Amino acid sequence: MKDIWNRMEAWLQANAKEVLLGLNPPATLEQIAAAEAELGISFPPDVAETFLIHNGQDSNTPWLLDGWEFMSLERVVDEWKVWKDLLDGGDFDGEGISSESDGHTVTDWWNPRWIPLTYDGASDHHCLDLAPGPLGKSGQIIQMWHDDDSRPLIAPSYREWLNGLVNDFEAGRYELSAEYGGIVKRGS
Repeated sequence: MKDIWNRMEAWLQANAKEVLLGLNPPATLEQIAAAEAELGISFPPDVAETFLIHNGQDSNTPWLLDGWEFMSLERVVDEWKVWKDLLDGGDFDGEGISSESDGHTVTDWWNPRWIPLTYDGASDHHCLDLAPGPLGKSGQIIQMWHDDDSRPLIAPSYREWLNGLVNDFEAGRYELSAEYGGIVKRGS
């Protein structure tokens, strides 16, 4: 992951210095272990390695990931708890409360093994999917909308997702937008 982050940081240095300055310092192994215990999961190595490079970003700076906040471990756990409280409270019980699936994801509205990694400011997330459907694989990245039953597969792995974003950054497909408060696709 270090090679991907080196490329990301070089692009940010040249194109979005304020985003680079907003990246948090590394998490500690103890912080990662505490988050894993709280979430009841183990992060795949690529995700854990990312947190050892940058523990997300300061949420008060322009957002990194296509207009989405790259969340710190603390923010990941906080957002996960919001969803877990809704699940435990029965908000997703009942007939017709399910998500669509092409087989890559399960049809839960929300699953406690969907770990939010990003935040768009409106309760939507890119999630690390550790409970995939029969056509998916553990560790894939899905998009989860709070008010839409679509749960599209974004990438088959965290590494492929982040590498794809960096490739698109380097190809000039993204720019820093003051209007959207972060890095977005050109023409957005």
